[in-house]
Amino acid sequence: MSDQSPSGPPGPDPVDPPAPVGPVGPAGPYQGWVFPPTGGYPPGADPYAGFPPGYPPYAGHLPYGWPAAGGWDPADPLVNPPHAGVDGWVTRCAGALRRGWRTLLPIMLLTQALPAAVVSIITLGLEPSSRVPADGSLPPGYLGDFLTFGGATLVAVLLLYLLQSVGWAAGTWVVTRQAAGEPADLGGALRYGLRRAPGLYAWTLLVGLLVTVGFCFCVIPGVYLAFALALAGPVYLFERQNPIGRSFRLFRSRFGMVAARVALVAAAVVAGTVVGAVLEAVGTAPLGTDPFAAPGTAVGAVAVVTLAAVLVVPVYLVQLVGLIVTYAEQRVHEGPVNAARLAAELG
Repeated sequence: MSDQSPSGPPGPDPVDPPAPVGPVGPAGPYQGWVFPPTGGYPPGADPYAGFPPGYPPYAGHLPYGWPAAGGWDPADPLVNPPHAGVDGWVTRCAGALRRGWRTLLPIMLLTQALPAAVVSIITLGLEPSSRVPADGSLPPGYLGDFLTFGGATLVAVLLLYLLQSVGWAAGTWVVTRQAAGEPADLGGALRYGLRRAPGLYAWTLLVGLLVTVGFCFCVIPGVYLAFALALAGPVYLFERQNPIGRSFRLFRSRFGMVAARVALVAAAVVAGTVVGAVLEAVGTAPLGTDPFAAPGTAVGAVAVVTLAAVLVVPVYLVQLVGLIVTYAEQRVHEGPVNAARLAAELG
């Protein structure tokens, strides 16, 4: 008998290991994976296709925290899955507040309430309209006082916005990591906030300028820009590229959904701002038109302003959590994402 093998393609060597059935990474196949999990996808039905620009899977393997096939986890504490509606959005916002309020509260007090109180105190102390006579005539030096007031307020707002950027970044870090089941202490949050604050601050100023210009032309363009750019902050923190254009795209892609979520957040912010302004006005009214003219009334004015700023802190928490959950909800419409993946993207 001949030792020659029969004609045709050679069969597999029985001593060779079987071909991997899972996704192959730089270090070889991942043991225990079967990919695709259903045994195969028809053309165009791959749930890991269609990633937005800048968000492909990590090279060669599934990234940290990658969600299960289908793209979302109905029980994810941060990402509201498609078709869950506003009830799921509210549930995830409430859950984020319940998990993180102990850490978020001091962050908001330090980075949001404190700057707001400082700006209000500067306004009370330097605002020159209280020195205008009843007949409406302008006293000598009024123009100079007005320019001083405007310049000091503008400088204070610009500087204190940087501190607020620290708070928004730190709060985002806390909310996202807690949803992913990772530790999120106050010190780590502030360190992250300080690291991301300069970039977030620059984009926030640009967004504020665009919205202001929109309001100057007409109220409606300003409102539109405020809604369309509401997600620019989360986009920068999670994606760190083109937050203005990306926020516009998210807004236009699912206009009704994003507009409704942002409207809920905006309503809470407006209501809280009005309540704080009323409390401050009512509390400082008995102190006279120039409360800083005497030490006693000055202390009273500072106490009232501080109390009003502290009472508005829940509004900052709602704004922070509402925009993060809204952003996460839009991401799941584009591709697989969950809280663990978002936490990894924060860096």
